[in-house]
Amino acid sequence: MQKHTIIELKLEKKSDREVNRITGTSRRIIAKYWKEYQLQTKQLENTTNKLEQKELQDKITTEPKYNSTNRTRKKYTEEIEKRLIDILKEEVKKKHVLGPNKQALTKRQIHEILKNEGYDISETLVSIEINKLRQIHSECFIRQEYEYADRLEYDFGEFKAIINGIKKIYYLAVMVSPASDYRWAYIYKNTKKKVFMDSQVKFFHQNGGIWKEIVYDNMKNVVTKFIGKNEKELNEDLIKLSLYYGFKINVTNCYSGNEKGSVEGGVKYIRNKIFAKYYNFPSEEIMFQYFESELIKLNEGSKIIEERKYLLPLKPKYELAEIKTCNVDTYSLIRVDNNFYSVPEYLVNKEVIAKIYLEDIYIYINNEFVCSHKKIDGSGERKINIKHYLNTFLTKPGALKNSLALKSIPELKSIYDEYYSINSEETKKFINIIKNNIDKEIQEIITIFMSKINSPDIINKQIESKLKAKEIVQRLTRNQTSMYNQMMLGRKEN
Repeated sequence: MQKHTIIELKLEKKSDREVNRITGTSRRIIAKYWKEYQLQTKQLENTTNKLEQKELQDKITTEPKYNSTNRTRKKYTEEIEKRLIDILKEEVKKKHVLGPNKQALTKRQIHEILKNEGYDISETLVSIEINKLRQIHSECFIRQEYEYADRLEYDFGEFKAIINGIKKIYYLAVMVSPASDYRWAYIYKNTKKKVFMDSQVKFFHQNGGIWKEIVYDNMKNVVTKFIGKNEKELNEDLIKLSLYYGFKINVTNCYSGNEKGSVEGGVKYIRNKIFAKYYNFPSEEIMFQYFESELIKLNEGSKIIEERKYLLPLKPKYELAEIKTCNVDTYSLIRVDNNFYSVPEYLVNKEVIAKIYLEDIYIYINNEFVCSHKKIDGSGERKINIKHYLNTFLTKPGALKNSLALKSIPELKSIYDEYYSINSEETKKFINIIKNNIDKEIQEIITIFMSKINSPDIINKQIESKLKAKEIVQRLTRNQTSMYNQMMLGRKEN
């Protein structure tokens, strides 16, 4: 939170002295965080390597390590507030029973009660909180107008649809920009953290920039914990997203939907305009196509094209990783979300670290990158890279023919079956070609094989192999025919 606040203030062009005054953090720490942020951001801008980008993203959003040995807990807790409310309720009840009287507890007396009950809180703080709790007034709503790129409002909404005769529940991640009257949404099957993060990243990159402030309600993806009445502990991953893209987080007061009225109305508007009349679809794909085309129509009158000119610059796409320690089994596979992914064979029976992104999985050991896979959508499936097993195949060439590693690449298996499955020596040649081109993509390796099998030597070997096979079959056929004739002759003699 401290690092997030410092970077946010520095992005607003505030000096170290001003940040020190606002946050109370030493200028040495402020300068350290800001220098690191600038360096890492510059490195991010100067690299196109996907792996380096992800590692820099992790560095930018990594929380600092604090010495918490001398840290004291907050004085005003939910427990104290609950006790204070109970005391004030008793005071109201006393006034109702006794009528106007001079027996009301003073603020000092209430403080003494709390102190005697073991609560560590100052008299001044008790006085301030009593004033807040006693303030009863009608709420005044102030009409707001925003400049382009100043504010974006976020919310979730639910809708139901019939897909191929089956009723299903879906969720809309809705984003509304009040300045341009632009409303957009994405359809998901849940409201989990990955969905929450993915919808925002998609929206930023769809529009080519970032809004200065995003307003959320108190959903669990935003607020991890409430500390007292007005203070909230924000979700760590949302802070990372904010820190990376450079927008300010604004969380509404509890039960105050009016504070983000545009998106509250946007959820209802999108749901009713699009799904009130049409909710029955033959497939999800058709529903998604219909939904997106209707969204475009709904936004024909918006000023989003004009607003995009004012958005903050966009960084490379940020993908939040879930970190997991995995054991490599005897098949050199790790298990992630009930699916299996191969790793190089030398890692069998070792522990690796998997960084799980929305679409990809990156695998490390001892902080060194090992390999990556595209994430599987299903359950109980396997994704195997043949390159991870080449040394094992060289010692056990017979295992290649029916291996899942080879069968998972039909084009490569077809080449092997046709040209290299004659004997173990040819199989080893096949494996060595892959090994010698291990840094190339599979499609490039297939192209190399195609160029080799079209050479005269390979064609002649193939013809020679087929002739030998044909000769063997003919010899077996003659032997079987001869044996059959002898058997029949013996029967006649008997």
